[in-house]
Amino acid sequence: MNLIPIPLKDKVVLITGASSGFGEDAAWMFAKEGCKVVLAARRIDRLRELAAKIQDAGGEAIAVPVDIVNPDEVDTMIQTAVDLYDRIDILFNNAGIGRVGWFEEHTPERDIDLLIKVNLIGTMRVTRTVLPHMIARREGHIINMISVAGLISPPLIASYSASKFGLKAFNNSIRREVAPLGIKVSGIYPGPAATEFGSHVGKNSAYHSVRASLGGRLTSSYVARRVIDVAKRPRRKLVIPWWFNFAVALETYFPIVVDWGSYLFSKAKHKQK
Repeated sequence: MNLIPIPLKDKVVLITGASSGFGEDAAWMFAKEGCKVVLAARRIDRLRELAAKIQDAGGEAIAVPVDIVNPDEVDTMIQTAVDLYDRIDILFNNAGIGRVGWFEEHTPERDIDLLIKVNLIGTMRVTRTVLPHMIARREGHIINMISVAGLISPPLIASYSASKFGLKAFNNSIRREVAPLGIKVSGIYPGPAATEFGSHVGKNSAYHSVRASLGGRLTSSYVARRVIDVAKRPRRKLVIPWWFNFAVALETYFPIVVDWGSYLFSKAKHKQK
């Protein structure tokens, strides 16, 4: 981690999933740092509204519609940014969808196929398209929004956790590939947060009872501030909140404890179905 923060002024930042949550808040914060922000997501109306607000506040932002499972739209998004600004300094891969519930209740089309395409394959495709531009300049920073679900595999989020474990592996492999080329890659692993994302993952009562018991959920703005901090002080990994590192250590070194706790939880909740 860099002790001296990297100035972000005039950096070109591409943010996927920028229409809400972490992406929207990070867009505001990057703009306040003086960055040129490229907002990308499917909901173009919300992107245009956000871009207009950033511009009215004195920042610089453009809105580009994209569905990251569509290769042609990804190509257009990247080319639009490069044509306008001649480079992409920071790629913030933030787009993602979720699903909670017992795995036998997941729908194959949306909760398995589409989820993996968005969370893993889409992120890989965007990164693959941006990477040659960064390699040509021998400079750039890729920040991947992963999740603690990419470090711990609890019940009720099997598809989501699988996508995030895959993204963690991709993040680490790419980081090791491009480090000699002057390109930095960072993985961010937040715990449960109070965002619009949480309202779209399903209504499983067992899962939401666990979220409620955790209390003090992360706010979107707090996570976005940590994204900015990682952009200023690149590092390989950031788990937030910090105390989730203890849960990760438990999963790594004492998996039987996690297995037993998960068994008791699943047994109790199955009885309530």
